[in-house]
Amino acid sequence: MSAPIGGQAVLEGVMMRGPSAWSVAVRKPDGAIAEVNRPIASMLLRHRWMRLPIIRGIIALGESLSIGFRALAISANYAAQEEGEDGEVETELTRGQILFAFGIAIGFALLLFKVSPALITNWLPIESTGAFVVIEGLVRVTIFILYLLIISLLPDLKRVFQYHAAEHKAINAYEAGEELTPEKVQRFSLLHVRCGTAFLLYVMVVAIFVFAFVGRPVWYWLIISRILLLPVIAGIAYEIIRFAGKHAQNPALRALLAPGLWLQRLTTREPSLDQIEVSIRALREVLRLEGRITPEERKVEVMA
Repeated sequence: MSAPIGGQAVLEGVMMRGPSAWSVAVRKPDGAIAEVNRPIASMLLRHRWMRLPIIRGIIALGESLSIGFRALAISANYAAQEEGEDGEVETELTRGQILFAFGIAIGFALLLFKVSPALITNWLPIESTGAFVVIEGLVRVTIFILYLLIISLLPDLKRVFQYHAAEHKAINAYEAGEELTPEKVQRFSLLHVRCGTAFLLYVMVVAIFVFAFVGRPVWYWLIISRILLLPVIAGIAYEIIRFAGKHAQNPALRALLAPGLWLQRLTTREPSLDQIEVSIRALREVLRLEGRITPEERKVEVMA
């Protein structure tokens, strides 16, 4: 079985990625679709020890975040019509700018979803260590859901959520072997088991079990432990997502992962055919770069 395709919604577009390449397709203000492709020189391919369980999740997450920021920068540049004479995007964030944006985003996420829940729970009159860890987890999940509820109400994010759903539909259609046309892709679910929203929920659930081994240290070690153990927790959650993707049709597994699918309702909206067309364009380009045969090309070969 070939490696799975992943993706991400960007400004007026979609980024799709495979093991060796990624592509971002963006609908420009004039209605045309712009594409930018980049190769992936993954450390997972160069170092065998990095492909060990949990470690590969940490590496994959870091690479995904880096690619995601670059894709967002490209889409923002196209939205501002910063193009050269040849139609290619002229400006792209430098490595330093990407690292700065990455640091700000990660810092905000750590403060909101790691530090705040730990401190809030630490102020509560809780004696049992087990109760402390569980309540901290519940506080963290509550903050996360409230955060998603708030941003889901923002009108400016509606189109991003539509492109998020368009990305899911295109990948679902491809994995089902369906022809990649907007009309046929539209019929597929806007939810997917490998979604980043679901991944974040699994990270928070896994954290409850990992933090149980740490106990309840003094407040400063409490914060340090929540930050330092995040890569381990993310690596474990990655293995869960990876396993779920390979056994997506298992009824018991789908029931277990159902909360992650339900949560995606907050970050997806039914896309238009034009938005699905953009998603398909990014997906086709990744499949072309990786030398894969799309379902419609396979049908042509059979007919020949």
